[in-house]
Amino acid sequence: MTRPAVHPSGPIICLAALLSCAPSVQAADWGKPLGATYDGPEGKARAVTPAPLELAADERATMAVFERVTKSVVFIANTAIQRDPWSFDLLEAPQGSGSGFVWNKQGHIVTNFHVVYGASSIKVTLADRSEYKAVLIGADPDHDLAVLQIQATDDALSPITVGSSNDLRVGQKVLAIGNPFGLDHSLTTGVVSALGRTIKSLSNRTIEGVIQTDAAINPGNSGGPLLDGTGRLIGVNTQIVSPSGAFAGIGFAVPVDTVNRIVPELIKHGKLIRPGLGVSLVPDAMAKRWGVKGLIIGKVSRGGAAERAGLQGARETMPGRVELGDVIVSVNNRPVSTVDELMDVMEDHKVGDRVTVDILRNNRRQSVTVTLQAIN
Repeated sequence: MTRPAVHPSGPIICLAALLSCAPSVQAADWGKPLGATYDGPEGKARAVTPAPLELAADERATMAVFERVTKSVVFIANTAIQRDPWSFDLLEAPQGSGSGFVWNKQGHIVTNFHVVYGASSIKVTLADRSEYKAVLIGADPDHDLAVLQIQATDDALSPITVGSSNDLRVGQKVLAIGNPFGLDHSLTTGVVSALGRTIKSLSNRTIEGVIQTDAAINPGNSGGPLLDGTGRLIGVNTQIVSPSGAFAGIGFAVPVDTVNRIVPELIKHGKLIRPGLGVSLVPDAMAKRWGVKGLIIGKVSRGGAAERAGLQGARETMPGRVELGDVIVSVNNRPVSTVDELMDVMEDHKVGDRVTVDILRNNRRQSVTVTLQAIN
């Protein structure tokens, strides 16, 4: 078979046409700058996609909360007296920082106790960047709470709106505002991850009913407010669980119901006035060593609530021989075997309340009624 003749110029003409239509960037140029003379679309700014006419309702609500509540959030810096290792002079050195919030128009500021612990001087910076020297009015290390006060004009102070924590639900949206790593007025969002948690305070006491959240809380957020979706205070951010020291998804806040009970006491008395039985207890470790299940009364305060109720402490029956006092086993039908458990029961009461105390005396169980007294 004879093949048809092909004009020699045909393929050459087609190849030339293809080359003339090829893009100006060749395959060999891939991975290199396009060049100063390149005028294609890749060398120009991308077209801007217009924003939606309105932000989502949830976004607008979060922005409104931040704009309103940020006026109540403060930055706290403290310094401590240190001795210069070379000159041995006493110097004030930065010790730490944290957050807080305006409680009232009298200039009271609420924060964590650990934010101001050991401070020789404290400075508070308001949202308008005005700075004030603060004094410590009162502290409750057991709940990691402290109250400061600054001298500021009414118009400079924007008290936070106080909510409640007893009706919170897991999954509820929360917001945290603070000064993490010294970055002022940072907002993070999340949800209530769990309720009723317990954590240890700086004084090694258990704080009950704590709120767990996944809203990012970092160093510097301590003492700042945890808010619900409407901007009401529901807790004071206080601790994180983290292997690295930075936020790892688990933060804790002291519930606002606890804060709202303690802060007025700190403002009035400088400390928390607690209800108590008026007894000194034998240390838990010693009671455990003796095999006693309950709280051994070591001493009854003279004229106190326990003495009036007929409770008895330890006493020496003969030289070198001591007879144990009454052993408290429950208060209002709640078993108690450690000092922490007794303190937790007292959290639910106030001075003047009458409680039923079950005791063991000479291995016989009996009940007495005690009217709680004020203790330091």
